[in-house]
Amino acid sequence: MSAPKKLFIKTYGCQMNVYDSERMAEALGGQGYVETKIADDADMILLNTCHIREKAAEKVYSELGRFKGLKAAKPDLKIGVAGCVAQAEGEEIMRRQPMVDLVVGPQSYHRLPEMEARAHNGAKVIDTDFPEEDKFEKLKNRPKAKRGPTAFLTVQEGCDKFCAFCVVPYTRGAEVSRPADRILREAQDLVERGVREITLLGQNVNAYHGAGPNGDLTLAQLIWELDKIDGLERIRFTTSHPNDMQDDLIEAHGTCAKLMPYLHLPVQAGSDKILKRMNRSHTAESYIRLIERIRAARPDILISGDFIVGFPEETEEDFQATLDLVEEVKYGTAYSFKYSTRPGTPAAERPLVDPAAADDRLQRLQALLTRQQREVQDSMVGREVGVLFEKAGRFEGQMVGKSDYLHAVHVSDCDRPVGDLARVRIVSSGANSLAGELI
Repeated sequence: MSAPKKLFIKTYGCQMNVYDSERMAEALGGQGYVETKIADDADMILLNTCHIREKAAEKVYSELGRFKGLKAAKPDLKIGVAGCVAQAEGEEIMRRQPMVDLVVGPQSYHRLPEMEARAHNGAKVIDTDFPEEDKFEKLKNRPKAKRGPTAFLTVQEGCDKFCAFCVVPYTRGAEVSRPADRILREAQDLVERGVREITLLGQNVNAYHGAGPNGDLTLAQLIWELDKIDGLERIRFTTSHPNDMQDDLIEAHGTCAKLMPYLHLPVQAGSDKILKRMNRSHTAESYIRLIERIRAARPDILISGDFIVGFPEETEEDFQATLDLVEEVKYGTAYSFKYSTRPGTPAAERPLVDPAAADDRLQRLQALLTRQQREVQDSMVGREVGVLFEKAGRFEGQMVGKSDYLHAVHVSDCDRPVGDLARVRIVSSGANSLAGELI
């Protein structure tokens, strides 16, 4: 028997890219590839890229440049670029980096085995189509190998919101929801392989409307179907849009025991003027009222958010409105960024805010968010929480897992195995994690 070929995948960006990388590795497994963590050992290198961050494409070209020497030393090495930069750049990638053998967009990676075979025969292969066929149905059934206790599961892709700053509608396409039976089948398979917590993924996940036996299901209805799976103990979902937070989903947060008390609900800004210029289609007031309804259903829920500062035309008054919103909502965690231009988006043509002012605003916002995050963490001391253990800690006898609220929790003198779900009393709060003891 010949030795298996080795595949190195580097994943950038969001959780969906993590999921996509897993599926790409599985697809190429049928071609005789096994994964390696060392690029120098690989017979094929795949960069699964993200187009959200500033200068995303340039970072990919820079990374490709690092592989020139390896390609020269191993002429048979195949190099591919996948994901949203692949979708956005297409043939430009091969023009700028001729050593690249294949380019595949996020909606076409089910075709990777055929693309790899053509590349192996010397062809340069590009596929950035938005194919009509369902890529998830074309992918082979997932292997039955044992895996860790947590998993991502894509249920929805694409976005129809067209926020002025965002490339997702152009790189991931229109909103598409997977049929419910296929999601439930994949979830059952994951549980049989040892998974106890599933995070449902979508660019706009709460717009989910997948086909069910008696019509389309909402995300809440899908969650209630997942709730019936024995052995699945926790359900999460990300990322959501405020306009798609339906009543049944809010209610599920208060009534479904498996749905964790954590919600990532980006608002982006606190100024109605800026929200309108962003094409967010909601106001600061409507967002705050929505948070109140969610907390009425689940008072202990931890709210997470996203913020962009320095958006074109943002004034100090606009920024102060963002700080005011943050003070009112009180976030348990949040992600904040300085606006950067994405070519092809409506906001790309607008004049930028002074960079020094944007930097100053970002530092002030992050200081406030960090303070709130620490306050929420500190409030956990003395409470009992569920912890799903994911790995051994740095010290002997220590285990590390995530709480119901997605906090990292370290437990010493712990004899519980990976995958165990235990009650833990929180005894101290650190910079980015909690310490607890088994009850």
